[in-house]
Amino acid sequence: MANDERLTVTIPEFAELAGISKNQAYILAANDALGVKVIRLGKRYVLPRRAVLRLLEGESEAANVSG
Repeated sequence: MANDERLTVTIPEFAELAGISKNQAYILAANDALGVKVIRLGKRYVLPRRAVLRLLEGESEAANVSG
């Protein structure tokens, strides 16, 4: 599976896509303030790729769940 086919992105990948520092992304994740669900896999934190793309395109996760 190619990288662009993965279902998740890491916190550092999210930071790069969002244009914020890796440290800031980890702080937001720790405070449940990223705007997308944070999934813990062992010691790793990942984010659902589709939710990240919707967030960065300006759509809220709640709007997509309800509609």
